[in-house]
Amino acid sequence: MLEQKIAQANAWIDELAPQLWQLSDAIYDHPEVGPNEVYASGLLTDYLEQQGFTVTRGLATLPTAFKAVWKNGEGGPNFGLLCEYDALAGMGHGCGHQMQGPAILGAAAAIKKAAGDRPFTLTVYGTPGEENISGKYIMIENGVTFEELDVALMMHGGPATQTDIKCLANGEYTLTYHGKAAHAALKPEDGRSSLDAMVLAFHGIECLREHVPDDVRIHYNILNAGGTAANVVPSFTQAQVMVRGNTVGEVKGLMQRLEKIYQGAALMTETQVEYQLGKLLDNKIPNLTLNDILMRHARQLKAPNCQPPRERTGSTDFANVMHRVPGSCIRVAFVPPGTVSHSEAFIQAGKSEAAHKAIVFGAKILADTILELVQQPEELQKIQEEFRARLSAENNNEV
Repeated sequence: MLEQKIAQANAWIDELAPQLWQLSDAIYDHPEVGPNEVYASGLLTDYLEQQGFTVTRGLATLPTAFKAVWKNGEGGPNFGLLCEYDALAGMGHGCGHQMQGPAILGAAAAIKKAAGDRPFTLTVYGTPGEENISGKYIMIENGVTFEELDVALMMHGGPATQTDIKCLANGEYTLTYHGKAAHAALKPEDGRSSLDAMVLAFHGIECLREHVPDDVRIHYNILNAGGTAANVVPSFTQAQVMVRGNTVGEVKGLMQRLEKIYQGAALMTETQVEYQLGKLLDNKIPNLTLNDILMRHARQLKAPNCQPPRERTGSTDFANVMHRVPGSCIRVAFVPPGTVSHSEAFIQAGKSEAAHKAIVFGAKILADTILELVQQPEELQKIQEEFRARLSAENNNEV
C-alpha cells in the first residue's frame, strides 16, 4: 500500500515538474529581499489555491507570510511544510531559496494526490525574510508558533544531499553609545567620545574571547561611527554585535557577560549606553529518527551526492521552530561539493538543470516521508518521543 502511494506521488511530481521549474525560474528572475517578497509569495499562494488549499495571506505583521491548509478528513496528525523565498540584498538568489517554494508545492500537491483514507492535515507555511529579519522568529514572537504541527519539514539546495545535526544559537544586539560633542582642539575636556566607548567595548569583547568555549563565535561591526571630522569629538556611535554558541542557554549566559562589558565601557568614558536585542535564534533540536527517514528516501530515489549529516552549521530561524516541534531540513545537491552558499556559484547554478532536478528530488523526498508517516504512525510516535527527550535534556543542561 505505501509503495503504491509513493509511486503515485512521485509520478505526479514528475508530471508537475515543468510547472515547478517555471515557478522557480520566475522567482529567481525577480529577486526580492525580505520581508518584501510580494511577487514570490503571490506566485506560491496562487498555486496553492489552484491545488485546493485554503490560503491565509499575511501573518504576524508580515504581509508576505502565508499559511495554506488541506484536510484529508477530520483528525489525525498535522504535517507542516515550510518554505522561504527571499533573496540576498545586492546579490539575488545566492542561497537557492527560489527552489524551496516550488519543491514544497510539488510535495504538497503529490501528498494530496496520493493521500488515501487515513485522516491528516497538511499545512504549508510561507516564511519570509530568513536572510535578514529571521521571519520565523518574528512569526513566533507574534503568535504564529507552529505548535499545531506534529512535524515540520523543509528543503534547501546545497553541495550535498544531507540533513543537519546541530546549528549554532545566535543572539544579536544593536549597541549604541551617546557621548558629548566638543571641539577636539579648543575644548577637548568638554567632550565625551562615543567612539572611544565603542572601541573599549570591542577591546573588552576581544579579551572575553580568551575565556569562552571553543564553539563560541562573536562578531561585531560599526554601523555608524558618528564622526564628521577628526577635530570633532563624536557623540553618537552605533554597532551590531552577534554572539553564537552551541545552545541558546550558552548564548544567554554570554549575553550577560557582554552587557557588563558594554556598561563598563560607558563608565570609563562617561557616556550613555543602549543595547537592544534584535533577535535570539535557537540551536536546532536534532531528530535523528526523522533525518534517517528523509535520507532513506533520498537514497532510494538516487538523489545526487548523498552524504552524512552536517554536524554543525551556522544559525537559522528554523531552529526556533525545531525547539517547538520535531523538524528537519533535507538539503539536496545542485552545486559541486564544497561550494558555499551566498556565492556566485549558487547564482550561476540557480536556473540550471541540476537546480531543476533538485526541486524534483526535494519534492519527492518530502512527499514520500510524509506519506510514510501517515501510513506508519508508529514512526511518527518515535519521532515525537525523541523530540521530547532531546528537548528535556537541553532544558536540563544535559547536552
